Amino acid sequence: MSRRVAIAGVALSDVGRTDGSTPYALIAQASRRALADAGLGPGDVDGLASTSLGTLAPIDVAEYLGLRPRWIDSTTVGGASWEVMAAHAADAISAGHADVVLLTYGSTARSDLRKRLRTASLNWGSRGPQSWEAPYGHTLISKYAMAARRHMHEFGTTIEQLAEIAVSARHNAGPNPEAYYRDPITIDDVLSGSMIADPFTKLHCCIRSDGGAAAVLVAEDRIADLPRPPVWILGTGECVTHVSTSQWEDVTTGPAAVSGPLAFSRAGVSPEDIDVCELYDAFTYMLMVTLEDLGFCKKGEGGPFVADGRLRVGGALPTNTDGGGLSACHPGQRGLFLIVEAVRQLRGEAEGRQVPDARLACVSGTGGWLCSSGTVILGRD
Repeated sequence: MSRRVAIAGVALSDVGRTDGSTPYALIAQASRRALADAGLGPGDVDGLASTSLGTLAPIDVAEYLGLRPRWIDSTTVGGASWEVMAAHAADAISAGHADVVLLTYGSTARSDLRKRLRTASLNWGSRGPQSWEAPYGHTLISKYAMAARRHMHEFGTTIEQLAEIAVSARHNAGPNPEAYYRDPITIDDVLSGSMIADPFTKLHCCIRSDGGAAAVLVAEDRIADLPRPPVWILGTGECVTHVSTSQWEDVTTGPAAVSGPLAFSRAGVSPEDIDVCELYDAFTYMLMVTLEDLGFCKKGEGGPFVADGRLRVGGALPTNTDGGGLSACHPGQRGLFLIVEAVRQLRGEAEGRQVPDARLACVSGTGGWLCSSGTVILGRD
């Protein structure tokens, strides 16, 4: 069996500040909304993909939602998990192992921090390969900062060019009522902020928020019964590279250099064909190097590529049209939120920030310190 696969429904839970909610409650809210968006109900779901909660993911989520799926996935590769699970779900549906797969996620990262819960602080532990780096305080952000400095040294990338990525994200967040921060910022605002890890000031780093997201993938033979136009999964790619920084062969290149070409080749399109991008942006450098790795510009040319407002809605390559993790929403893992925004754009539903006549979208999630990548090419008829 070989069936085309479409995303039939997407939704977010309440996002931003959700004091009093649990991650499971946000998952349930987003899942109900996404199924309603697809014109389906829990009884239609025979596949489930979710991760990052409990001790037996995704069994805990299935139980909470009252589902008994015959196909499951709980791939955990950081922020790229959702693009990778979408690829796995598409393969499963194409092969006939499931007909309707729900991808769902929820996090109270912001609320947990405000409550001073010990689990609110991300800790990668010190076992296994981490035992060689953890004693030296080599944190997640310091790894990205080091990589950014190397890119600046090797290619002449400037801090102002990286700052433009944050400014563009805030520009795109302005019309988005679900975005956490919407007031405009300038490059000077970014540069004058408090230093987090040289060269990153606060606005170079993603925000911390609460929120949930869900997407419903279906086989092509279900499309005729659905209320909204399908968004087709045209091609996917995935890649993992390293955990230890010492095994990171080139800190100016990430795993999207593998996952991106795979996805484009399988979709039969090229970066020049893409109308809108939704890319993981835990830090400004992450987004810039991902653009290079995906082939939107040559290696080392990411700085000039983003410097002219190209990433803004209305620019040459609208990217993170909801405001991204830098301004809109970043609740622990953002990968599924990228898929939701891409589908909204391709269905023409992104009011106030809509890219005119968007037909092809590139979605690329990144995990860890550029350790993993999943890229998905989406298109509409």
